[in-house]
This record gives sequence, structure tokens and C-alpha cells, in this order.
Amino acid sequence: QVQLVESGGGSVQAGGSLRLSCAASGYTYSGYCMGWFRQAPGKEREGVAAIDSDGSTSYADSVKGRFTISQDNAKNTLYLQMNSLKPEDTAMYYCARAWVRCPAPLSAYEYWYWGQGTQVTVSS
Repeated sequence: QVQLVESGGGSVQAGGSLRLSCAASGYTYSGYCMGWFRQAPGKEREGVAAIDSDGSTSYADSVKGRFTISQDNAKNTLYLQMNSLKPEDTAMYYCARAWVRCPAPLSAYEYWYWGQGTQVTVSS
């Protein structure tokens, strides 16, 4: 079955960087829209970044210019490089896979499979 396992979270100071990874298994990796979402306590889950099967990317306005989504099809792995981190980036981060494509890439409704999440904490 489809499995998504996130790693790379941790605690950093504001201005620091982290790279999240999402290892996918149970299916042929390429050809699907993949996304990163986050959820802070008391807040709704929000789309952070997505990469569709054609390589097109989408970002939330709050992370544009700071976060970069990428993937390595040979390693079945999705990445999220996060630079210039801010305290408001603190959240649980999840990777997700859509059924195939994702016309609304930052909408959680597009995604069928989810990882368990990795915590990112940014201190001021």
C-alpha cells in the first residue's frame, strides 16, 4: 500500500534552515502530484507547496521565496527546503499524494494519501 514517511523536522532559530524529506513507497513514484502541508495547534491544515506530475510547482504566498519543493524520482523522495524560517512556520508538516494530478495543488481535498508528519519548531 502507499506509504509516505516524513523526516528532517526539528528545532531551529529564526533565520535558520531545514530540509524535510518524504520517502514514498508502495507505488511507482513518478506521475503523481505531491504536496507539503502544515498544521499549527488550533489552526487548519494549510497547503505549503506542491509539485505536479508535469513538474510545475505551487507555493503558498507566506513561503514564496523561502521554501523550495523538489523531488528525486530515482530515490522516490519528495523534499522541502525551508530557508529564512520564521516562528510562524512552526507546525507539524505533512507530505501527501494526490490521486493523480492536482488542479488545486494547495487544497487538502486533492490529496488521498498522507504521511504521519514531522514537527518543525522555530524559535525567535
